[in-house]
Amino acid sequence: MTTLGMRAAGDFRHQVLFYRGTEEYLEGVIPFIYAGLALDEPVAVIVPGPNLRFILAALGADAEQVHPFDMMLVGRNPGRIIASVLLTFVDTYPAGRVRIVGEPVWAGRTAVEYPACAQHEALLNLAFADRPVTILCPYDAGKLDATALADAEATHPLLVDAGGERASSAYAPGRIITEYNRPFPPRPAPSLTFDATTLAQVRQLAREHATGLGLVDDHTELDLIVGELTANSVTHGGGSGALRIWTEQGYLVCEVRDAGHITDPLAGRRPAGRHQLSGRGLLLVNYLADLVRLHTTPQGTTVRVYLALPPPDAHPLTPLPHSRHSEPLWGAPLRYGGALGPQWGSP
Repeated sequence: MTTLGMRAAGDFRHQVLFYRGTEEYLEGVIPFIYAGLALDEPVAVIVPGPNLRFILAALGADAEQVHPFDMMLVGRNPGRIIASVLLTFVDTYPAGRVRIVGEPVWAGRTAVEYPACAQHEALLNLAFADRPVTILCPYDAGKLDATALADAEATHPLLVDAGGERASSAYAPGRIITEYNRPFPPRPAPSLTFDATTLAQVRQLAREHATGLGLVDDHTELDLIVGELTANSVTHGGGSGALRIWTEQGYLVCEVRDAGHITDPLAGRRPAGRHQLSGRGLLLVNYLADLVRLHTTPQGTTVRVYLALPPPDAHPLTPLPHSRHSEPLWGAPLRYGGALGPQWGSP
């Protein structure tokens, strides 16, 4: 995709700060914040809760001058950070430069989440190209692995450490987006095919199976997610698709496959325009889900959506590839509606 040959020059400044320990963290972040405040730039601090507390304590009374967000909450799904947090903040201040401390990658991120994080960092260079925004992204060089640190050099045109600031010789965000557009490992869950005539039945069957798998309450989020993804498949994915649902280490996973190809790397990551009549489906899914992963090629697209299951202390996703995944709890495949109705079949 030629649009991903993103340049380092322009109004957008995207920096990575490599640090080890709290002292180095604050030595890099606090001067960055004060430099923005001295220039009357609006400053947002969007980092994991523990680090947010360190920053606010270090700022003291000046903490009232920044806009704090816990990245572990607002950025739990990396796919919604650009639209729901960053662009929303930036668009609030259309005149002048805006400054952000953003930490979407931390040692607690899992291997299931990480590809979406790396793609998010790469896509920032496209989302904010030529906009007067400065983003500093701290990376814990003492806890993150070599892959994450190397990817940070590829997604940030500017590197900052104790030695100062320098250009990244490894800057290649397009490569990162492509590299993490990977096919998913197969899951032994039965498949439900659908088309325009069976969308309502698919949503109903998804609700029934989600209940059997432990999802409680009114299933509103699942209804919206399944509805948007299946409607997108019918409209943009060749008129039909296949749905799978299973459980995986404390999460309900909903997967939709179709024959479509998503060519816009920022699909689902831009805020919808006030008068926009379409193109909101993947954006809504990103808003609702705990994690969204996507694999797309000219041969088809697969979207995997993760929703946390109760109880609240359910075990989080554990690092791959060494973890074992729970077996699907479907039981026997379900048949419904005759030859023209939706049918659960073999994977």
